[in-house]
Amino acid sequence: MNQRELFYKHLGQTSPSPIALEIVRAEGQYLYDVSGKKYLDAIGGISVCNTGHRHPDVVQAIRDQADRYLHILVYGELIQSPQVEYAHFLSSHLPDNLQSVFFTNSGTEATEGAMKLAKRVTGRMEIAGFEKSYHGSTQGSLSLMGDEYWRNSFRPLLPGILHLRYNNLEDLDLITEKTACVIAETVQAENGVIKPAVEWMSALRKKCNDTGALLILDEIQVGFGRTGTLWGFEQYGIIPDIVLLGKALGGGLPLGAFIASKTKMDSFTFNPVLGHISTFGGHPLSCSAGLAAMKVILNENLIAVVSEKEKLFQRLLVHPSIKSVRTAGLLIAVEFENFESNKRIIDACIRDGLLTDWFLFASNCMRIAPPLIISSSEIEEICGIILDNV
Repeated sequence: MNQRELFYKHLGQTSPSPIALEIVRAEGQYLYDVSGKKYLDAIGGISVCNTGHRHPDVVQAIRDQADRYLHILVYGELIQSPQVEYAHFLSSHLPDNLQSVFFTNSGTEATEGAMKLAKRVTGRMEIAGFEKSYHGSTQGSLSLMGDEYWRNSFRPLLPGILHLRYNNLEDLDLITEKTACVIAETVQAENGVIKPAVEWMSALRKKCNDTGALLILDEIQVGFGRTGTLWGFEQYGIIPDIVLLGKALGGGLPLGAFIASKTKMDSFTFNPVLGHISTFGGHPLSCSAGLAAMKVILNENLIAVVSEKEKLFQRLLVHPSIKSVRTAGLLIAVEFENFESNKRIIDACIRDGLLTDWFLFASNCMRIAPPLIISSSEIEEICGIILDNV
Protein backbone atom coordinates (compact mmCIF):
# COMPACT_ATOMS: atom_id res chain seq x y z
CA MET A 1 0.00 0.00 0.00
CA ASN A 2 1.22 3.52 -0.74
CA GLN A 3 1.37 6.37 1.79
CA ARG A 4 -2.01 7.77 0.77
CA GLU A 5 -3.73 4.42 1.30
CA LEU A 6 -1.98 3.92 4.64
CA PHE A 7 -2.96 7.46 5.67
CA TYR A 8 -6.64 6.71 5.17
CA LYS A 9 -6.42 3.23 6.68
CA HIS A 10 -4.45 3.86 9.88
CA LEU A 11 -4.78 7.54 10.85
CA GLY A 12 -7.85 8.88 12.60
CA GLN A 13 -9.53 11.23 10.14
CA THR A 14 -10.86 14.67 10.98
CA SER A 15 -13.07 15.11 7.92
CA PRO A 16 -14.38 13.08 4.96
CA SER A 17 -12.20 15.10 2.57
CA PRO A 18 -8.78 16.12 3.96
CA ILE A 19 -6.45 18.12 1.73
CA ALA A 20 -4.28 14.97 1.62
CA LEU A 21 -1.17 16.43 0.00
CA GLU A 22 1.82 14.18 0.68
CA ILE A 23 4.39 16.70 1.90
CA VAL A 24 8.00 15.51 2.12
CA ARG A 25 9.84 18.77 2.83
CA ALA A 26 9.20 22.32 4.04
CA GLU A 27 11.51 25.33 3.95
CA GLY A 28 10.74 28.96 4.69
CA GLN A 29 7.40 29.83 3.08
CA TYR A 30 7.21 26.70 0.94
CA LEU A 31 6.03 23.09 1.14
CA TYR A 32 7.11 20.37 -1.30
CA ASP A 33 5.08 17.26 -2.09
CA VAL A 34 6.22 13.77 -3.05
CA SER A 35 6.23 14.68 -6.76
CA GLY A 36 8.43 17.72 -6.15
CA LYS A 37 5.63 20.26 -6.61
CA LYS A 38 6.12 23.46 -4.60
CA TYR A 39 3.34 25.14 -2.62
CA LEU A 40 3.45 28.66 -1.24
CA ASP A 41 2.13 28.33 2.30
CA ALA A 42 -0.49 31.00 2.96
CA ILE A 43 -1.63 29.61 6.32
CA GLY A 44 1.63 28.80 8.13
CA GLY A 45 0.38 25.62 9.76
CA ILE A 46 -2.64 27.63 11.06
CA SER A 47 -0.62 30.47 12.60
CA VAL A 48 2.08 28.12 13.92
CA CYS A 49 5.04 28.81 11.63
CA ASN A 50 5.46 32.55 12.22
CA THR A 51 9.20 32.30 11.49
CA GLY A 52 8.60 30.03 8.50
CA HIS A 53 9.32 26.34 8.20
CA ARG A 54 12.59 25.08 9.64
CA HIS A 55 14.22 28.42 10.39
CA PRO A 56 17.95 27.66 10.81
CA ASP A 57 18.06 29.07 14.35
CA VAL A 58 15.12 26.92 15.41
CA VAL A 59 16.56 23.77 13.85
CA GLN A 60 19.92 24.41 15.52
CA ALA A 61 18.25 24.91 18.91
CA ILE A 62 16.47 21.56 18.52
CA ARG A 63 19.71 19.81 17.57
CA ASP A 64 21.60 21.36 20.47
CA GLN A 65 18.94 20.32 22.99
CA ALA A 66 18.65 16.80 21.52
CA ASP A 67 22.33 16.37 22.31
CA ARG A 68 21.65 17.16 25.99
CA TYR A 69 18.42 15.38 26.96
CA LEU A 70 14.84 14.74 25.89
CA HIS A 71 12.09 13.89 28.39
CA ILE A 72 13.47 13.18 31.85
CA LEU A 73 10.57 13.53 34.32
CA VAL A 74 7.06 14.90 34.57
CA TYR A 75 6.69 18.65 34.22
CA GLY A 76 7.50 20.73 37.29
CA GLU A 77 9.70 18.36 39.31
CA LEU A 78 13.18 18.96 37.89
CA ILE A 79 14.86 22.22 36.90
CA GLN A 80 15.13 22.01 33.11
CA SER A 81 16.95 24.92 31.52
CA PRO A 82 14.85 25.08 28.30
CA GLN A 83 11.69 25.58 30.37
CA VAL A 84 13.29 28.05 32.78
CA GLU A 85 14.93 30.13 30.06
CA TYR A 86 11.80 30.30 27.92
CA ALA A 87 9.52 31.14 30.86
CA HIS A 88 11.93 33.90 31.91
CA PHE A 89 12.12 35.30 28.36
CA LEU A 90 8.33 35.24 27.96
CA SER A 91 7.87 36.97 31.31
CA SER A 92 10.33 39.70 30.36
CA HIS A 93 8.05 40.57 27.42
CA LEU A 94 4.76 40.47 29.35
CA PRO A 95 3.17 42.77 31.97
CA ASP A 96 4.21 42.38 35.60
CA ASN A 97 1.09 40.42 36.55
CA LEU A 98 1.86 37.73 33.94
CA GLN A 99 5.05 36.25 35.31
CA SER A 100 4.28 32.61 36.11
CA VAL A 101 4.18 30.23 33.14
CA PHE A 102 2.59 26.79 33.14
CA PHE A 103 3.65 24.95 29.99
CA THR A 104 1.27 22.46 28.36
CA ASN A 105 1.35 20.36 25.20
CA SER A 106 -1.14 22.44 23.22
CA GLY A 107 -3.45 25.44 23.17
CA THR A 108 -6.53 23.52 24.22
CA GLU A 109 -4.66 22.16 27.25
CA ALA A 110 -3.77 25.73 28.13
CA THR A 111 -7.49 26.54 28.06
CA GLU A 112 -8.26 23.60 30.33
CA GLY A 113 -5.56 24.58 32.82
CA ALA A 114 -6.73 28.20 32.91
CA MET A 115 -10.33 27.14 33.55
CA LYS A 116 -9.16 25.06 36.51
CA LEU A 117 -7.00 27.89 37.81
CA ALA A 118 -9.87 30.38 37.64
CA LYS A 119 -12.14 28.06 39.63
CA ARG A 120 -9.41 27.43 42.19
CA VAL A 121 -8.55 31.12 42.65
CA THR A 122 -12.11 32.48 42.81
CA GLY A 123 -13.94 29.54 44.39
CA ARG A 124 -16.63 30.04 41.74
CA MET A 125 -18.02 27.61 39.15
CA GLU A 126 -19.58 29.72 36.38
CA ILE A 127 -17.53 30.47 33.26
CA ALA A 128 -18.45 32.86 30.46
CA GLY A 129 -17.33 32.48 26.86
CA PHE A 130 -18.61 33.91 23.60
CA GLU A 131 -20.62 32.88 20.59
CA LYS A 132 -18.52 31.87 17.58
CA SER A 133 -15.47 31.41 19.80
CA TYR A 134 -12.87 28.66 19.52
CA HIS A 135 -10.46 27.63 22.27
CA GLY A 136 -9.73 23.98 21.35
CA SER A 137 -11.67 20.74 21.19
CA THR A 138 -11.11 18.93 24.49
CA GLN A 139 -14.12 18.65 26.79
CA GLY A 140 -13.71 21.93 28.66
CA SER A 141 -12.70 23.87 25.57
CA LEU A 142 -15.55 22.29 23.64
CA SER A 143 -17.97 23.40 26.34
CA LEU A 144 -16.76 26.96 25.73
CA MET A 145 -16.95 26.66 21.95
CA GLY A 146 -19.48 29.18 20.73
CA ASP A 147 -21.22 27.15 18.06
CA GLU A 148 -23.85 24.50 18.69
CA TYR A 149 -23.11 22.55 15.49
CA TRP A 150 -19.62 21.66 16.70
CA ARG A 151 -20.47 20.80 20.31
CA ASN A 152 -23.95 19.26 20.19
CA SER A 153 -22.85 15.69 19.37
CA PHE A 154 -20.66 15.49 22.47
CA ARG A 155 -23.08 16.38 25.24
CA PRO A 156 -23.26 16.35 28.20
CA LEU A 157 -20.59 19.00 28.49
CA LEU A 158 -19.48 21.14 31.43
CA PRO A 159 -22.31 22.84 33.34
CA GLY A 160 -22.29 26.51 34.24
CA ILE A 161 -21.07 27.80 30.88
CA LEU A 162 -22.53 31.05 29.53
CA HIS A 163 -22.21 32.03 25.87
CA LEU A 164 -22.32 35.80 25.46
CA ARG A 165 -22.40 37.83 22.26
CA TYR A 166 -18.93 39.00 21.29
CA ASN A 167 -18.47 42.76 21.08
CA ASN A 168 -21.92 43.30 22.65
CA LEU A 169 -22.03 45.69 25.62
CA GLU A 170 -25.45 44.58 26.84
CA ASP A 171 -24.35 40.97 27.39
CA LEU A 172 -21.60 42.06 29.77
CA ASP A 173 -24.34 42.45 32.39
CA LEU A 174 -24.49 38.63 32.51
CA ILE A 175 -21.05 38.63 34.16
CA THR A 176 -21.70 38.61 37.91
CA GLU A 177 -20.18 37.75 41.29
CA LYS A 178 -20.89 34.11 40.40
CA THR A 179 -18.58 34.21 37.40
CA ALA A 180 -15.16 32.63 37.90
CA CYS A 181 -13.75 33.87 34.62
CA VAL A 182 -14.52 35.25 31.21
CA ILE A 183 -12.57 33.68 28.34
CA ALA A 184 -12.34 35.68 25.13
CA GLU A 185 -10.26 35.62 21.98
CA THR A 186 -8.43 38.92 21.57
CA VAL A 187 -9.51 38.64 17.91
CA GLN A 188 -12.11 36.04 16.95
CA ALA A 189 -10.14 33.99 14.45
CA GLU A 190 -12.44 31.11 13.47
CA ASN A 191 -15.35 33.52 13.10
CA GLY A 192 -13.55 35.02 10.14
CA VAL A 193 -11.25 37.57 11.83
CA ILE A 194 -13.61 39.67 13.93
CA LYS A 195 -11.90 42.44 15.90
CA PRO A 196 -13.70 43.87 18.95
CA ALA A 197 -14.12 47.56 19.61
CA VAL A 198 -11.57 49.11 21.96
CA GLU A 199 -14.46 50.43 24.04
CA TRP A 200 -15.93 46.95 24.40
CA MET A 201 -12.63 45.46 25.52
CA SER A 202 -12.27 48.23 28.09
CA ALA A 203 -15.82 47.60 29.33
CA LEU A 204 -15.10 43.85 29.55
CA ARG A 205 -11.99 44.51 31.63
CA LYS A 206 -13.92 46.86 33.92
CA LYS A 207 -16.80 44.40 34.35
CA CYS A 208 -14.37 41.68 35.40
CA ASN A 209 -12.73 44.08 37.84
CA ASP A 210 -16.09 45.06 39.32
CA THR A 211 -17.33 41.48 39.78
CA GLY A 212 -14.06 39.78 40.73
CA ALA A 213 -14.16 37.54 37.66
CA LEU A 214 -10.81 36.77 36.06
CA LEU A 215 -10.31 37.93 32.47
CA ILE A 216 -8.63 35.26 30.34
CA LEU A 217 -7.52 36.31 26.85
CA ASP A 218 -6.85 33.64 24.25
CA GLU A 219 -3.80 34.68 22.20
CA ILE A 220 -3.24 31.18 20.81
CA GLN A 221 -3.70 32.26 17.18
CA VAL A 222 -2.91 35.97 17.41
CA GLY A 223 0.18 36.01 19.64
CA PHE A 224 3.81 36.42 18.63
CA GLY A 225 3.35 39.34 16.26
CA ARG A 226 0.55 37.97 14.12
CA THR A 227 -1.60 41.11 14.56
CA GLY A 228 1.22 43.65 14.33
CA THR A 229 2.12 43.78 18.04
CA LEU A 230 3.80 41.04 20.05
CA TRP A 231 0.53 40.41 21.92
CA GLY A 232 -2.86 41.29 20.51
CA PHE A 233 -4.10 42.75 23.79
CA GLU A 234 -1.51 45.54 23.54
CA GLN A 235 -3.75 47.20 20.94
CA TYR A 236 -6.66 47.51 23.37
CA GLY A 237 -4.97 49.11 26.36
CA ILE A 238 -5.93 46.30 28.74
CA ILE A 239 -4.10 43.50 30.54
CA PRO A 240 -5.67 40.09 31.18
CA ASP A 241 -5.42 38.14 34.44
CA ILE A 242 -4.44 35.03 32.49
CA VAL A 243 -3.21 34.75 28.91
CA LEU A 244 -3.38 31.60 26.77
CA LEU A 245 -0.61 30.80 24.28
CA GLY A 246 -0.06 28.02 21.78
CA LYS A 247 0.55 27.47 18.05
CA ALA A 248 3.56 29.77 17.35
CA LEU A 249 4.71 29.36 20.97
CA GLY A 250 6.64 26.18 20.06
CA GLY A 251 8.34 27.41 16.87
CA GLY A 252 6.85 24.47 14.97
CA LEU A 253 6.87 21.94 17.81
CA PRO A 254 3.87 21.20 20.08
CA LEU A 255 3.65 23.61 23.00
CA GLY A 256 1.02 25.59 24.87
CA ALA A 257 0.98 27.71 28.01
CA PHE A 258 -1.25 29.62 30.35
CA ILE A 259 0.38 32.51 32.17
CA ALA A 260 -0.80 34.28 35.33
CA SER A 261 0.61 35.96 38.43
CA LYS A 262 2.80 33.90 40.74
CA THR A 263 0.24 34.29 43.53
CA LYS A 264 -2.56 32.84 41.39
CA MET A 265 -0.45 30.04 39.92
CA ASP A 266 0.81 28.96 43.34
CA SER A 267 -2.75 27.96 44.28
CA PHE A 268 -2.15 24.79 42.26
CA THR A 269 0.52 23.66 44.75
CA PHE A 270 -1.76 22.95 47.73
CA ASN A 271 -5.22 21.68 48.64
CA PRO A 272 -4.68 19.52 46.67
CA VAL A 273 -0.99 19.20 46.00
CA LEU A 274 -0.36 18.60 42.28
CA GLY A 275 -3.45 20.64 41.44
CA HIS A 276 -2.45 20.60 37.79
CA ILE A 277 0.14 18.25 36.29
CA SER A 278 1.41 17.16 32.88
CA THR A 279 3.84 14.50 31.77
CA PHE A 280 5.08 16.12 28.57
CA GLY A 281 4.08 19.76 29.11
CA GLY A 282 7.02 22.04 28.34
CA HIS A 283 9.01 19.34 26.56
CA PRO A 284 12.63 20.50 26.40
CA LEU A 285 12.77 20.25 22.61
CA SER A 286 9.61 22.33 22.24
CA CYS A 287 10.79 24.97 24.70
CA SER A 288 14.18 25.22 22.98
CA ALA A 289 12.52 25.60 19.58
CA GLY A 290 10.00 28.11 20.89
CA LEU A 291 12.61 30.29 22.57
CA ALA A 292 14.70 30.33 19.41
CA ALA A 293 11.67 31.23 17.28
CA MET A 294 10.60 34.06 19.60
CA LYS A 295 14.10 35.49 19.49
CA VAL A 296 14.01 35.36 15.67
CA ILE A 297 10.72 37.30 15.65
CA LEU A 298 12.20 40.00 17.87
CA ASN A 299 15.78 40.09 16.56
CA GLU A 300 14.75 40.13 12.89
CA ASN A 301 12.15 42.82 13.63
CA LEU A 302 9.43 40.82 11.89
CA ILE A 303 6.60 42.55 13.77
CA ALA A 304 7.51 46.04 12.52
CA VAL A 305 6.59 45.20 8.92
CA VAL A 306 3.36 43.30 9.61
CA SER A 307 1.20 46.42 9.12
CA GLU A 308 2.86 47.20 5.78
CA LYS A 309 2.27 43.64 4.56
CA GLU A 310 -1.32 43.77 5.81
CA LYS A 311 -1.95 46.90 3.75
CA LEU A 312 -0.49 45.24 0.66
CA PHE A 313 -2.97 42.36 1.00
CA GLN A 314 -5.79 44.89 1.44
CA ARG A 315 -4.71 46.83 -1.63
CA LEU A 316 -4.36 43.79 -3.89
CA LEU A 317 -7.35 41.67 -2.87
CA VAL A 318 -9.98 43.62 -4.75
CA HIS A 319 -12.51 41.85 -6.99
CA PRO A 320 -16.30 42.02 -7.53
CA SER A 321 -16.62 38.47 -6.13
CA ILE A 322 -14.78 39.37 -2.92
CA LYS A 323 -17.41 40.69 -0.51
CA SER A 324 -14.93 41.89 2.12
CA VAL A 325 -11.37 41.47 3.36
CA ARG A 326 -11.07 41.51 7.16
CA THR A 327 -7.60 41.77 8.62
CA ALA A 328 -5.85 41.73 11.97
CA GLY A 329 -2.27 42.11 10.83
CA LEU A 330 -1.36 38.95 8.93
CA LEU A 331 -4.51 37.12 10.02
CA ILE A 332 -6.85 37.67 7.08
CA ALA A 333 -10.33 36.52 6.06
CA VAL A 334 -11.32 36.89 2.40
CA GLU A 335 -15.10 36.68 2.26
CA PHE A 336 -16.95 35.14 -0.68
CA GLU A 337 -20.65 34.61 -1.36
CA ASN A 338 -20.88 31.14 0.19
CA PHE A 339 -18.91 28.05 1.17
CA GLU A 340 -19.28 26.47 -2.27
CA SER A 341 -17.62 29.44 -3.97
CA ASN A 342 -14.91 29.59 -1.34
CA LYS A 343 -14.16 25.86 -1.53
CA ARG A 344 -13.97 25.97 -5.33
CA ILE A 345 -11.45 28.82 -5.16
CA ILE A 346 -9.42 27.14 -2.39
CA ASP A 347 -9.19 23.90 -4.37
CA ALA A 348 -8.13 25.79 -7.50
CA CYS A 349 -5.48 27.69 -5.53
CA ILE A 350 -4.06 24.43 -4.18
CA ARG A 351 -3.87 23.06 -7.72
CA ASP A 352 -1.96 26.22 -8.67
CA GLY A 353 0.53 25.81 -5.83
CA LEU A 354 -1.01 27.96 -3.09
CA LEU A 355 -2.02 26.33 0.20
CA THR A 356 -4.96 27.99 1.92
CA ASP A 357 -8.09 26.94 3.81
CA TRP A 358 -11.34 28.18 5.41
CA PHE A 359 -12.55 29.10 8.91
CA LEU A 360 -14.64 26.88 11.22
CA PHE A 361 -17.40 29.42 11.88
CA ALA A 362 -17.02 31.35 8.62
CA SER A 363 -16.89 28.72 5.93
CA ASN A 364 -17.44 31.32 3.21
CA CYS A 365 -14.15 32.99 4.15
CA MET A 366 -10.68 32.01 2.93
CA ARG A 367 -7.97 31.91 5.59
CA ILE A 368 -4.70 33.73 4.97
CA ALA A 369 -2.14 33.59 7.79
CA PRO A 370 1.30 33.24 6.19
CA PRO A 371 4.62 33.13 8.01
CA LEU A 372 5.62 36.62 9.14
CA ILE A 373 8.71 36.32 6.94
CA ILE A 374 6.53 36.46 3.80
CA SER A 375 7.94 38.92 1.26
CA SER A 376 6.10 41.57 -0.76
CA SER A 377 6.68 39.63 -3.99
CA GLU A 378 5.26 36.50 -2.38
CA ILE A 379 2.22 38.45 -1.18
CA GLU A 380 1.71 39.59 -4.75
CA GLU A 381 1.99 35.96 -5.88
CA ILE A 382 -0.57 34.82 -3.30
CA CYS A 383 -3.04 37.51 -4.30
CA GLY A 384 -2.47 36.86 -8.01
CA ILE A 385 -3.26 33.16 -7.66
CA ILE A 386 -6.41 33.93 -5.66
CA LEU A 387 -7.62 36.54 -8.17
CA ASP A 388 -6.89 34.22 -11.10
CA ASN A 389 -9.26 31.64 -9.58
CA VAL A 390 -12.08 33.86 -8.34
